[in-house]
Amino acid sequence: MRSYLIVANETLGGQPLRAAIDERLTAGPGRFYVVVPATPITHGLTWDEEETKNAARTRLDAIITHLRSVGADADGEVGVRDPVDAAHDALRHVTVDEIILSTLPAGISRWLGQDVPSRLRGSVQVPVAVVTQPKEVAAADAPG
Repeated sequence: MRSYLIVANETLGGQPLRAAIDERLTAGPGRFYVVVPATPITHGLTWDEEETKNAARTRLDAIITHLRSVGADADGEVGVRDPVDAAHDALRHVTVDEIILSTLPAGISRWLGQDVPSRLRGSVQVPVAVVTQPKEVAAADAPG
């Protein structure tokens, strides 16, 4: 059984990530470990750590439920704020064949602006696939 680490936050319910999951499950049974970095939810110049962790936990619970409903073995955790550090923390106790990094589109994504895909690829020994939410969908989901 192949094993995957999903690193995502706001895009956990998005179609590109679900398509990537479906593609891997079509190839055979899979085990997924999901890490949701506790990316701050800001309110002006401040953010609330509890609100951030609760939002991440809600997203994590939803994707775990989805993965199990499609027949995958799934577990996960809310990770530290930095997605590369969160992935490294998870890799200390899970072994995977591939990492799936799911991001918002360029221009919106803080992770792309921080070069997370390159940083992650340069720091792990497994392939890293990047799936990106389409700009139109991300803009429609944006508050306001």
